[in-house]
Amino acid sequence: MSLKLRINEDMKTAMRAREAARLGALRLLLAAIKQKEVDERVELDDAGVIAVIDKMQKQRRDSISQYEAAGRQDLADAEKFEAEVLAAYLPAALSEAELAAIVAAAVSESGAASAADMGKVMALIKPRVAGRADMGLVSKLVKSRLGT
Repeated sequence: MSLKLRINEDMKTAMRAREAARLGALRLLLAAIKQKEVDERVELDDAGVIAVIDKMQKQRRDSISQYEAAGRQDLADAEKFEAEVLAAYLPAALSEAELAAIVAAAVSESGAASAADMGKVMALIKPRVAGRADMGLVSKLVKSRLGT
Protein backbone atom coordinates (compact mmCIF):
# COMPACT_ATOMS: atom_id res chain seq x y z
CA MET A 1 0.00 0.00 0.00
CA SER A 2 1.37 3.42 -0.91
CA LEU A 3 2.06 5.94 1.81
CA LYS A 4 -0.66 8.29 0.58
CA LEU A 5 -3.26 5.50 0.71
CA ARG A 6 -2.11 4.53 4.20
CA ILE A 7 -2.52 8.13 5.39
CA ASN A 8 -6.00 8.24 3.84
CA GLU A 9 -7.01 4.98 5.56
CA ASP A 10 -5.64 6.25 8.89
CA MET A 11 -7.70 9.42 8.44
CA LYS A 12 -10.84 7.32 7.99
CA THR A 13 -9.95 5.29 11.09
CA ALA A 14 -9.43 8.48 13.12
CA MET A 15 -12.78 9.75 11.86
CA ARG A 16 -14.59 6.58 12.96
CA ALA A 17 -12.84 6.64 16.35
CA ARG A 18 -13.71 10.32 16.80
CA GLU A 19 -10.08 11.29 17.42
CA ALA A 20 -10.42 14.99 16.59
CA ALA A 21 -6.79 16.03 17.10
CA ARG A 22 -5.37 13.14 15.07
CA LEU A 23 -7.99 13.67 12.37
CA GLY A 24 -7.05 17.34 12.11
CA ALA A 25 -3.36 16.54 11.75
CA LEU A 26 -4.02 13.93 9.06
CA ARG A 27 -6.30 16.30 7.17
CA LEU A 28 -3.57 18.96 7.23
CA LEU A 29 -1.13 16.42 5.84
CA LEU A 30 -3.45 15.28 3.08
CA ALA A 31 -4.20 18.91 2.18
CA ALA A 32 -0.47 19.66 1.91
CA ILE A 33 0.03 16.58 -0.30
CA LYS A 34 -2.91 17.57 -2.51
CA GLN A 35 -1.63 21.16 -2.77
CA LYS A 36 1.80 19.94 -3.89
CA GLU A 37 0.19 17.65 -6.48
CA VAL A 38 -1.99 20.46 -7.84
CA ASP A 39 0.86 22.98 -7.91
CA GLU A 40 3.22 20.64 -9.75
CA ARG A 41 0.52 18.78 -11.73
CA VAL A 42 1.92 15.39 -10.74
CA GLU A 43 0.87 12.38 -8.68
CA LEU A 44 3.27 12.17 -5.73
CA ASP A 45 5.01 8.88 -5.06
CA ASP A 46 6.19 7.81 -1.60
CA ALA A 47 9.39 9.88 -1.90
CA GLY A 48 7.36 12.99 -2.72
CA VAL A 49 5.01 12.37 0.20
CA ILE A 50 8.00 11.93 2.53
CA ALA A 51 9.39 15.27 1.29
CA VAL A 52 6.07 16.95 2.15
CA ILE A 53 6.02 15.33 5.59
CA ASP A 54 9.65 16.34 6.18
CA LYS A 55 8.81 19.96 5.34
CA MET A 56 5.82 19.88 7.68
CA GLN A 57 8.01 18.41 10.45
CA LYS A 58 10.44 21.30 10.07
CA GLN A 59 7.56 23.77 10.29
CA ARG A 60 6.36 22.07 13.48
CA ARG A 61 9.84 22.24 15.06
CA ASP A 62 10.05 25.96 14.27
CA SER A 63 6.55 26.60 15.63
CA ILE A 64 7.25 24.67 18.83
CA SER A 65 10.37 26.71 19.57
CA GLN A 66 8.54 29.99 18.89
CA TYR A 67 5.52 29.03 21.01
CA GLU A 68 7.73 27.95 23.90
CA ALA A 69 9.73 31.18 23.69
CA ALA A 70 6.46 33.13 23.85
CA GLY A 71 5.21 31.11 26.84
CA ARG A 72 2.34 29.46 24.94
CA GLN A 73 2.75 25.88 26.11
CA ASP A 74 -0.80 24.95 25.02
CA LEU A 75 0.00 25.75 21.38
CA ALA A 76 3.42 24.10 21.64
CA ASP A 77 1.77 20.91 22.92
CA ALA A 78 -0.65 20.92 19.98
CA GLU A 79 2.26 21.26 17.55
CA LYS A 80 4.15 18.47 19.33
CA PHE A 81 1.14 16.17 18.92
CA GLU A 82 0.95 16.97 15.19
CA ALA A 83 4.71 16.33 14.89
CA GLU A 84 4.25 12.89 16.52
CA VAL A 85 1.44 12.03 14.10
CA LEU A 86 3.60 13.07 11.13
CA ALA A 87 6.64 11.19 12.45
CA ALA A 88 4.71 7.91 12.22
CA TYR A 89 4.84 8.17 8.41
CA LEU A 90 8.55 8.90 8.11
CA PRO A 91 11.14 6.17 7.70
CA ALA A 92 13.24 5.28 10.74
CA ALA A 93 15.72 8.01 11.65
CA LEU A 94 19.40 7.45 11.02
CA SER A 95 21.76 7.18 13.97
CA GLU A 96 24.60 9.67 14.25
CA ALA A 97 27.12 6.96 13.32
CA GLU A 98 25.17 6.10 10.14
CA LEU A 99 24.87 9.78 9.32
CA ALA A 100 28.61 10.31 9.83
CA ALA A 101 29.33 7.38 7.49
CA ILE A 102 27.05 8.83 4.79
CA VAL A 103 28.72 12.25 5.15
CA ALA A 104 32.19 10.69 4.91
CA ALA A 105 31.21 8.72 1.81
CA ALA A 106 29.70 11.80 0.14
CA VAL A 107 32.78 13.91 0.89
CA SER A 108 35.10 11.33 -0.63
CA GLU A 109 32.76 10.72 -3.60
CA SER A 110 32.55 14.41 -4.48
CA GLY A 111 36.25 15.03 -3.89
CA ALA A 112 35.38 17.99 -1.67
CA ALA A 113 38.33 19.72 -0.09
CA SER A 114 36.96 22.96 1.35
CA ALA A 115 33.80 24.73 2.43
CA ALA A 116 33.36 25.94 -1.15
CA ASP A 117 32.45 22.35 -2.09
CA MET A 118 29.73 22.05 0.54
CA GLY A 119 26.94 22.37 -2.06
CA LYS A 120 28.24 19.36 -3.99
CA VAL A 121 28.39 17.27 -0.83
CA MET A 122 24.91 18.30 0.34
CA ALA A 123 23.49 17.51 -3.12
CA LEU A 124 24.81 13.94 -2.79
CA ILE A 125 23.61 13.51 0.78
CA LYS A 126 20.09 14.94 0.53
CA PRO A 127 18.49 12.11 -1.50
CA ARG A 128 20.16 9.48 0.69
CA VAL A 129 18.81 10.85 3.97
CA ALA A 130 15.47 12.33 2.86
CA GLY A 131 13.05 12.19 5.77
CA ARG A 132 15.46 10.24 7.94
CA ALA A 133 17.65 13.05 9.29
CA ASP A 134 17.47 16.71 10.20
CA MET A 135 19.25 18.57 7.41
CA GLY A 136 20.51 21.14 9.93
CA LEU A 137 22.43 18.40 11.72
CA VAL A 138 23.69 17.05 8.39
CA SER A 139 24.91 20.52 7.47
CA LYS A 140 26.83 20.79 10.75
CA LEU A 141 28.44 17.39 10.19
CA VAL A 142 29.48 18.36 6.65
CA LYS A 143 30.93 21.67 7.86
CA SER A 144 32.95 19.94 10.56
CA ARG A 145 34.13 17.32 8.10
CA LEU A 146 35.26 19.96 5.61
CA GLY A 147 37.04 21.84 8.38
CA THR A 148 35.13 25.12 8.40
